Amino acid sequence: MRPPIGPSPHVDPGYAALKARIIARTGHQYYADKDDLLLDRLRRRFKACGVEDSTAYDARLDGEPGEWAALEAEITIGETFFFRYAEQFAALRETILPGLIAARGPERSLRVWSAGCSTGAEPYSVAILLHRLLGPALPDWRIAIVGTDISIAALATAQAAEYGRWALRTLPPEERLRYFHRIPARPGAAREGGYALRPEFRRMARFERQNLMSLLDGTAPEGDAFDLILCRNVLIYFGAETVAGIVRALGRRLRPGGWLLIGHAEPHPAFAGWLDAVSLPGTVAYRRPVGPVADADAAHLPTDRTEPVAPVPRRAASVVEPPAAAVPGAAGDVVAAIRTLADAGETGAAWRLVRTALAARPTDAPLRLYEGLLAQGFGREAEAERAFRGALYLDRGFVMAHYHLGLLLGGLGRKAEARRALNNAVALSRALPADAALPEGDGLRAGEISLNAAFVRDGLETETA
Repeated sequence: MRPPIGPSPHVDPGYAALKARIIARTGHQYYADKDDLLLDRLRRRFKACGVEDSTAYDARLDGEPGEWAALEAEITIGETFFFRYAEQFAALRETILPGLIAARGPERSLRVWSAGCSTGAEPYSVAILLHRLLGPALPDWRIAIVGTDISIAALATAQAAEYGRWALRTLPPEERLRYFHRIPARPGAAREGGYALRPEFRRMARFERQNLMSLLDGTAPEGDAFDLILCRNVLIYFGAETVAGIVRALGRRLRPGGWLLIGHAEPHPAFAGWLDAVSLPGTVAYRRPVGPVADADAAHLPTDRTEPVAPVPRRAASVVEPPAAAVPGAAGDVVAAIRTLADAGETGAAWRLVRTALAARPTDAPLRLYEGLLAQGFGREAEAERAFRGALYLDRGFVMAHYHLGLLLGGLGRKAEARRALNNAVALSRALPADAALPEGDGLRAGEISLNAAFVRDGLETETA
C-alpha cells in the first residue's frame, strides 16, 4: 500500500522551513509543538494540490493565487455553535448588553465586532440576543454587527447562514423553530437537511475577511470604535507576546466603557494594565475605562461598509480522517478530538472516531453521549436514543445525558418520557451548586441547566394541557 502523501517531518527536509513560514504569516504559535496535527492538515492540501512534499507545496504557495487562503482555512479549527459558553451569554443577556443599551440610549447606536467569527454562530447569537432585548424598539436603533475571520470557507457558511443540527445542539426544539426554519437536504448532499437562520436575525450581521495579525502590522482597515468585541478561542493560536499585542489593540478599538470578551482559558494578568477586569457570574469580562480617547486609538478598524463582503464559493465538503493511529490514549483526549472534528463541521470523521473509540472503551459514558449527539445530527433518532440511554445506564447521574434525551424525546412528540428525562436533569442539577460546571455541558452551569430543563418540561406540560 502506498504511504499517504506528505511524509513525516523527520524525512521531509522542507517541512521545518514551511512550518516556520506558516507560523510567521499566521501567528499560529499553536502549531509550534504540534507537528502531527499540522502535518495532518498539510497532507490534505498536498493531496488537493497534487504535490508530494513540503518543498513542492512551498513553491505552490508562491505560484497559485488563493492557496494561502485555502491553507489558512485548513489550519484554523472552526469550533463554533450557537450560544457557546452559556455563562458568557448569560453575562451578555443580563449585564453587558442591557448596560450598553442604557448607555447608548440617547444615540440609539451599537457596534459589535466578532473577531475570529468562524462560521458565524457567535455574531448571529448576539444578533438574536439584541433582537430579544430591544424588542419593538429595534427598528429605531442602528445595530452594526461585523464578523471577521481568516477563513474564506468559514465566511461562506456565515453568509449563507445555514447550519446542521450539531451547531444548534444546545438549543431546545422550540428555540430552533423560533430562530431558524428547516431546509430539506439538497440532491446529492451528505447531510440530511439543516436549519436556515431567519432573515430578521441574518440581516443584522455582515462579514469580512481579516487576519488578526493585521492589527499588529498596521494593515487593518480603519473605522469607528466598538461597544463590544468578542474574540473567544482565537488567542489560543498565538504566542504570549502576540496575544498581548492583539488584546492591547482590541482594547484601543473599544469605546470608553466598551466590553471585551475572550475565551475562558485566555485571560492573562497583563491585560489589567490597559483594561479593567470585571468578575461576572461564571466568567470574567474586560472593560475599557471611561475617559478621553486618544486620536491614535481609533486607527485600523474593520470598515463600516453597509454592503456585505462579496459572495465567495462554498468549499466542497471534505472528509477529515482521524490520524492513522486512531484513538488518543486518554479518554478526555478522545472526547476533545471528537468535539474538535464535529464543531469544525467534520461530523463524518467525528462519527468514525467515536465508533472506533467505543470499540476500545464501550463503557465510557461521555463517548456514548457524543454518539447520541452525532446520531441525532444525522437524523438517526433511534440510534441517538439508544446512545443517550446507554450513557445513563453507565452513569445515572449524567445530567447532560438526561437533558439531551429529554430534548430528543420532546422533539419526537413523546412528551411523557421527555418530561421524565427533563425532571431527572432538573433534580440532579438542583442538587449541585448553581455555578458548578457540568461535564460535557458546553460551558453550561448546573443552575442554567435546571432552568432550561424546567422551561422545556413546563412547555411540554402546557402543550399537553
